[in-house]
Amino acid sequence: MSTKAFKSEKIDEIKAKIEKAQVAIITEYKGLTVEEITNLRRSIQKDGGDYMVTKNTLTKIAVKGTEYEALADKMVGPIALAFGFNDPVTPAKAVTKFIKDTKKCEILGAVLDGKLLSVEETKALANLPTKEELFAKMLGSINSPASGLVGCVNGVMAQLTRAMAAVRDQKAA
Repeated sequence: MSTKAFKSEKIDEIKAKIEKAQVAIITEYKGLTVEEITNLRRSIQKDGGDYMVTKNTLTKIAVKGTEYEALADKMVGPIALAFGFNDPVTPAKAVTKFIKDTKKCEILGAVLDGKLLSVEETKALANLPTKEELFAKMLGSINSPASGLVGCVNGVMAQLTRAMAAVRDQKAA
C-alpha cells in the first residue's frame, strides 16, 4: 500500500468516527506506554466509544468542514481523540478517571454538539450522570408515585380489614 493510499485510508477512518460521534475529546498522550493506551482504549470501547492516536495533519484534514473543526487549533504535539458514539459523558469519565489514576496524559478540550469545550468544561462533562444513570433516575421518579399509591391503597385496605375484624369481635362478645 502506498503512503498516499495509507494516509487517505486513515483520513477516511477518522472521518467515519467523527460522523457518528456525539463528542470528540482531544488528549495529549505524551509519556503513555502502549499498554496504557490500550487499557484506556478498552475502557472507552466498553462504553461504546473509541480512542485513537492520530497524526495532526491527517486529523486536521479529516475534521475540515465538520463541527469538529474547532479542535484543529488544539492539535499540537502528540494527540489522541476519544470519541463517544452512544453517550457523550462516558468517554469523558473514562479519560478523566485514567488521568486521575495514572497522573499521565491531559485533556486539551472537546467538541460537543459543534461547541468547543475548554478543559474545565470537559472535566465538568465527566461529572455529569451517564444516560443509563439518568434513565434509572427518571424511572425511579416515574415509579415513585405509583409505589406511593399502591402503599396508600394497601393501607386503606388494611384499615378496613382491621375495622371489620373489630366489628366482628364486638358482635361476637
